[in-house]
Amino acid sequence: MNMTVKALNRTALLTCAPFLGIMIWLLLSDIVIQLPEAAYPEPITEQARLAEADITHAAAGLELAQETASQTRESIQKQLKLYKETNADMAQIASIASSQAMRPLEIYDRNITRKLGNAAATVESDKLRAQLFYIKAENFTAYALKVKLKSKDAMTMTLGGDELGKAESTLAAVNRHGAVAGVNAGGFADGRGKRYPLSTTIVDGSYATGFEPPHADLFFVGLNDQNELIGGKFATKEQLDAKNPKFGASFVPVLMRSSAPQPIPAKWQTSPKRAPRTIVANYKDGQLLFLVADGYNEAGSSGATLEEIQLLLQRYGTVDGYNLDGGGSSSLIFNGRVINKPSDGQLRKLPTHFLFFK
Repeated sequence: MNMTVKALNRTALLTCAPFLGIMIWLLLSDIVIQLPEAAYPEPITEQARLAEADITHAAAGLELAQETASQTRESIQKQLKLYKETNADMAQIASIASSQAMRPLEIYDRNITRKLGNAAATVESDKLRAQLFYIKAENFTAYALKVKLKSKDAMTMTLGGDELGKAESTLAAVNRHGAVAGVNAGGFADGRGKRYPLSTTIVDGSYATGFEPPHADLFFVGLNDQNELIGGKFATKEQLDAKNPKFGASFVPVLMRSSAPQPIPAKWQTSPKRAPRTIVANYKDGQLLFLVADGYNEAGSSGATLEEIQLLLQRYGTVDGYNLDGGGSSSLIFNGRVINKPSDGQLRKLPTHFLFFK
């Protein structure tokens, strides 16, 4: 069947005409589309409420929780107050106990100090307490230095010039190291223009010249790592090492052991009979006592005998006592001053010195 374009267009127009008419009618008409009530959900105008019984129960729970919290707070506050009061009481008890524990030591210190007389001078710091006393004996004048060491670095022993073979006066050593006091230490031997410490000598925990077994009444005396005086004749290095020596020197003879005078070898009773002396001793509480006796020479006619020194050590209540190098070596420096009267007319240069620091 043959159909022209014109006929085709007319056919299409007739087909679409009804639909175009409906669309125009819808656009020009005021149509309101209304859905039925059932199509909408019910409006929520008020939240669902708990039953009255449920609200009352919840309120009661809140009040109980608040009351419990209040009681807990009060309990904690009471416990905290009790804790603070207990701590304060315990601190007071500890203070009283500490004070009571120190009382015997204080009484002991007063007793041994009273025997020395009135201190002419005192230096006290966190490191030490050093007290100087003047002693007037029947045959000589002496000086006592009582030292309480509070710190491990309050005392040391130095080599002259800090070098083996060198020597310097105790005053020079005190000034060079900034010490508050100083006392001469061990004996010495001269050789090849140098001055060496006698026998076993320990400085800063090390042997300066090696260990030497005791002979000819020699002993070693010094301090251990707990600032305790150690001394005596040690047959082997192991015996001395067991004492944990920090420093020390050697000389002759031992004067006191456990508060008992020791026999003085015949040689040292007369060679010399009297002389300037330097002694180191200790007390039961660990304090140290240094005695330095004046003498005008080393000829044996002035100064103190070793027996007289033993009597003083007994009278002052010491435990162990050791005779250090004396004669022209005896030196006592306190607060920058030379306290004793050196028999040489001036301080002798020595290889070892005990020094004290504040």
